[in-house]
Amino acid sequence: MIKKILVANRGEIAVRIIRACREMGIKSAAIYSDADKTSLHTRLADEAYYIGESTASQSYLNQTKIIELAKEIKADAIHPGYGFFSENSEFIKRCEEEKINFIGPSSKSVEMMGSKTAARELMSKSGVPIVPGTTKPIASINEGIWSAKEIGFPILLKAAAGGGGKGMRKISSEKEFNDAFEATQREAMKAFGDDSIYIEKYIENPRHIEVQVIGDKHGNFAHLFERECSIQRRHQKIIEESPSSFVDQETRNRITQAAVNAAKACGYYNAGTIEFLMDAEKNFYFLEMNTRLQVEHPVTEFITGIDLVKEQILIASGKKLSFTQKDLKINGHAFECRIYAEDPENNFLPSTGILTEYKIPSGPGVRVDDGFGKGSEISIYYDPLISKLVCWALDRGSAIERMKRALGEYQIAGLINNITFLKSVFDDDKFKKGEIDINYLERELENLNSSASKNRTNPELEDAAAIVAVLIKEKLSGKNHNGYNKQTKQAQHNRWQDLMYE
Repeated sequence: MIKKILVANRGEIAVRIIRACREMGIKSAAIYSDADKTSLHTRLADEAYYIGESTASQSYLNQTKIIELAKEIKADAIHPGYGFFSENSEFIKRCEEEKINFIGPSSKSVEMMGSKTAARELMSKSGVPIVPGTTKPIASINEGIWSAKEIGFPILLKAAAGGGGKGMRKISSEKEFNDAFEATQREAMKAFGDDSIYIEKYIENPRHIEVQVIGDKHGNFAHLFERECSIQRRHQKIIEESPSSFVDQETRNRITQAAVNAAKACGYYNAGTIEFLMDAEKNFYFLEMNTRLQVEHPVTEFITGIDLVKEQILIASGKKLSFTQKDLKINGHAFECRIYAEDPENNFLPSTGILTEYKIPSGPGVRVDDGFGKGSEISIYYDPLISKLVCWALDRGSAIERMKRALGEYQIAGLINNITFLKSVFDDDKFKKGEIDINYLERELENLNSSASKNRTNPELEDAAAIVAVLIKEKLSGKNHNGYNKQTKQAQHNRWQDLMYE
């Protein structure tokens, strides 16, 4: 059995893992950068070690430092959480070579599913439906135009090594292809160090449905039903729910079986997620596999009663799954809201500052995963997620009302956040009826922002609090407040877009 785990992450997911370790009687070791010296995960862990400067490349993305530290402190295993090294086959391979137990899949499985084109080819061979398109990277513009005509416009150009919405462009006609092809290649190279791109048929207004799968090292597999992740801005999820109100039992049976088949095809073990696009006729197509724990895993935990982090640790220890498929059933309905430091009324630009006030909701069926507290700083260095609010109730309507109540109990001051905007989504009739798809926010943004503005309890006070927090921060750092302008905000926005987990 694993006795000591190095948690190679930060923020709320590091806290989540540390708490699971505590309940299992396993020692936890945290790592932290300059920006995270006083963060909650460093205080909760049994041990905490400085790993480097604030930039991720100098700290949480320093392979050698993390592996050497694990060996030095005699950690049996490394849990990567999500983001950073969670889907890095090179890092996993180094752990395997150093005999450090990586709490996740094998490097081979990650390699197989890491390339979008290779994964599409594997899924096609395994009978898992894929979006019509190419299964190999496009070698030239001429080849791309020929393939696009065969598939039929509109199409999507996508980075083969991509994810998180980067390296992706919609093309409606042949005349757009040349410029879009070159621009997508440049973006793919910048984001992933690989300019390979492929083509998919563009599906009009699909839903984003994903299935939680899990497998052990003894060949046992199970699914934990589906999650609806269609509420997104710029291909980044902000609200998730389980189960999907759109998926009937027959469709659920088919999509979950396809997900298990996908996991078996790559010899997978540990927790993973198979993502699909689903059209209005409930046809579904493989999108990608996330070979790690998902940000939205708590909604699945709520409706199944399964602790996914503990299962991950047990599987890594060589144990069999603690349940079978027959043991699982859907119990109630759960939503997750990602509470971000961002301004929905200004193109979701990020907000930095000190949490001068931070009180979280509570009550029956309410869970908050966070890694911050009053006095914490939301900096430019990492993902702008403040916390995750998860609410459960017996049915979807009751879960919506509980989420609205819980969102209203948040007290956050010192920076701009998206709570009022999230409340406007849960108040929207289309959302309540489940009439959503991945373009819902784009279509409804103006109406949602208008509704959010009307429902702000004291907008002048909120704006003043945010400004005061910025001035206090700059006063303490010796900076002139004139430097905090739109250009600064845009630079932070661009930086954070590179740091988003998924």
